[in-house]
Amino acid sequence: MTVSATIRDAERGARRATATEKPPRLSAVALRPGLSARARAAATNLGLSLAGIAIILALWWLGGELIAADPATSAFADFAPEPTFARFGEMVASGEAWRMTAPSLTRVGTGLIWAIAVGVPVGILIGRVAALQTLTNLPFQFLRMISPLSWMPIAVMAFATWDKAIIFLIAVASVWPVMFATAAGVRRIDPAWFKVARNLGARPLHMLFVVILPAIAQDVLTGIRLALGVAWIVLVPAEYLGVTSGLGYAINDARDTLEYDRLAATVLMIGIIGFLLDWVLQHLVQRFSWVRQE
Repeated sequence: MTVSATIRDAERGARRATATEKPPRLSAVALRPGLSARARAAATNLGLSLAGIAIILALWWLGGELIAADPATSAFADFAPEPTFARFGEMVASGEAWRMTAPSLTRVGTGLIWAIAVGVPVGILIGRVAALQTLTNLPFQFLRMISPLSWMPIAVMAFATWDKAIIFLIAVASVWPVMFATAAGVRRIDPAWFKVARNLGARPLHMLFVVILPAIAQDVLTGIRLALGVAWIVLVPAEYLGVTSGLGYAINDARDTLEYDRLAATVLMIGIIGFLLDWVLQHLVQRFSWVRQE
């Protein structure tokens, strides 16, 4: 037998042995190796979040104890967690929480609508037209750096009601994040998309609604999320302007009447509502994101 024939026989035997071997069975864990890792990561994140909340509550409790123990500050002992949570529960049960929150949410929502109505179209224009971006960059950056509350005297003189003045301040504070996020999103659109759309006969309105707006949806929502944070911060001092409703007015009123548990409960409510609004927008941003987790 020649060497080549021996080699061929060995190859045929190896193929037959391979064909008769059964493939190893993979367990469910092996088929889904990322599942347990994701579960562990989620459990770790939850544990760290709860630990962070526990640390904040512990520091709050410690601060309340120190305030109560000092005769010079014992009058402010109602800032402690126990009186605050007790008063918070009473405010929720009696409907007072909703009565003070609804006007504030209305003002913030109206201000954000105006900011979006102005910021998105202007952002698209300055993102698409380079000359317009150069023309407006310095004026817009200058106006953006002016504190929104600096416009308070002008708002009071320009608008007939306190509500409209507050909405104006919120809109002025919120328009810049929406505008600049929109412009940045437009500038990141691949120019080839516009070329393909034009070759397919797209008109300007088609270009806007089929190409531009879907492409910048995540950027616009990110800008709205940032704008909401700014508006929520501006809201409380803005509601010191002569109104008799809202979260800012409730804080001012609780301070004047020395109801420190009510004041702390109102601050807690502002934080909870702001967190929930930001959480909703964060999930909307993730919903419209093109980046998907594996």
